[in-house]
Amino acid sequence: MNIKIISVGKLKEKYLVQGINEYVKRLGAYAKIQLVEVPDEKAPENLSDAQMMQVKEKEGDRILAKIKEGEYVYALAIEGQNPSSEDFAHQIDQLGIQGKSQLVFVIGGSLGLSPAVIKRSNSQISFGKMTYPHQLMRLILVEQIYRAMRINHGEPYHK
Repeated sequence: MNIKIISVGKLKEKYLVQGINEYVKRLGAYAKIQLVEVPDEKAPENLSDAQMMQVKEKEGDRILAKIKEGEYVYALAIEGQNPSSEDFAHQIDQLGIQGKSQLVFVIGGSLGLSPAVIKRSNSQISFGKMTYPHQLMRLILVEQIYRAMRINHGEPYHK
């Protein structure tokens, strides 16, 4: 399985980089992982709704440029499905059985994802109603993908 994680912005926090790298290393036994960062759009602190939409659209164009035809796209969106770890593992397993082995996970910037990215996605998932910094979400996502792989291979993983 090939898994691409596209995220907006550069990850600077050393502790997050270390955590992500650890899970990417562990995932190497199960899948090929590609981390793709697209630049975030610089914007002033106080934006109008129209300016917010422009920022999301520019970031969305950068994201869409990294997605290939035929890739199965998960958009991380607070209004998406909120599966359990077991359900998430089952979804990934079923996609593999269906021949969908090119998975893409998209993490938007601080303003979220553009409507075009949501439209291109095959599924939207949420990790709860709480808002997480998009940089931290990368770590949470790679941990959950790793957990899913362990579940799907019948290997133990702490609950």
